[in-house]
Amino acid sequence: MSSTYYAPGKVVISGAYSVLHGAPALVAAVDRYASATTARAAEFVTEEWRAALPGVAAPWFDAAELRHKGRKLGLGSSSAILVACLAAHFDRCDREFVDRELFPRALQAHRQAQSGGSGIDVAAACYGGCLCARRAGDRLLLEPVTLPELVVEVWASQASASTSEFLARVRLLERDYSHRHQALMVDLGQAAEAARAATIRARPEELLAALGRQFRGFRALGQAAGIPIVTPEVDALNRLAAEQGSVVLPSGAGGGDVALYLGPTPPGPALLDALEQSTHQRLPVSLNGRGVHRG
Repeated sequence: MSSTYYAPGKVVISGAYSVLHGAPALVAAVDRYASATTARAAEFVTEEWRAALPGVAAPWFDAAELRHKGRKLGLGSSSAILVACLAAHFDRCDREFVDRELFPRALQAHRQAQSGGSGIDVAAACYGGCLCARRAGDRLLLEPVTLPELVVEVWASQASASTSEFLARVRLLERDYSHRHQALMVDLGQAAEAARAATIRARPEELLAALGRQFRGFRALGQAAGIPIVTPEVDALNRLAAEQGSVVLPSGAGGGDVALYLGPTPPGPALLDALEQSTHQRLPVSLNGRGVHRG
């Protein structure tokens, strides 16, 4: 008798781009899941699955919770699908198996299919909760953390962005203007280190300051690479958020998809009115989703 396995999506709170250069990233699983079961044949085989188990029949999966009207929400659906499918295929998701087999295999396959990437979304799908992740060569060092007390909202946009395309443009910047790229990564990396320290010390004001610095770094990186990491809409929303001591910033590669609101209080009337007029909408979702599990 086959079982159904579930793996969560994620949001990247801190460390986008700089995590690829050794800075720490904060990633949180959300309570929306991809599911998989061997009871049915797969209707579609992903590139990640082909990289993980070449020539092996894939389980059926459903990622509707991580999509809207057929469009990805930017919550790491490809990683959640892969992790759920691997758990269903092996019919196992105990911690020892996840540590020794599932996570390393999923991490390698996802990087191969995506032509790089940090793998922090794979970590969130495997382990859930909120994690601090740092690359060490090909490995990903993980540290469970608890975010300081802040209001966190996930705002989904009708616009979609290609993470692989954005990463490719940043790599071109690194190739053609290495000094500019390095300076931007140093600044983003320092802000990511500050965000980790604020999280460990449970200092919400310091975390907001570090995220505000990353927002400015993302905007500068996007301008240098010629890509809208921070869209005009998110820029305008962040200006209103700053007036109440909060921050709005892209989650992950940016360019649309998902933006995060973090603040000491919920968004005020002016910000909510601007949000209502924008292409973003509040997504009913909570952080600290459960890692891969059998249902």
